[in-house]
Amino acid sequence: MRKLALGFPAVPALLLLMGCATAAEWETWKAHTSHFASGDHLRFSWQNGEDKAVRVTRGDVALARDQNWWGKAITVDQQQIIER
Repeated sequence: MRKLALGFPAVPALLLLMGCATAAEWETWKAHTSHFASGDHLRFSWQNGEDKAVRVTRGDVALARDQNWWGKAITVDQQQIIER
């Protein structure tokens, strides 16, 4: 049990050193004081995770522009933007 207690703090350090993000992603994160620009940004990112179908509304596009969201951009054709 003592070995497990000593090794556990090394797990996050190991994951960090393994490179969970690209150099460009690290630069983006360093340039901002938080991971998301707003609660709207968090909600949008949560709903459009990498393993989910992308849903973009015109309101989302306006919020992203007005709140200056950052990170990996999601691109969709104009026809795919949901009218609400």
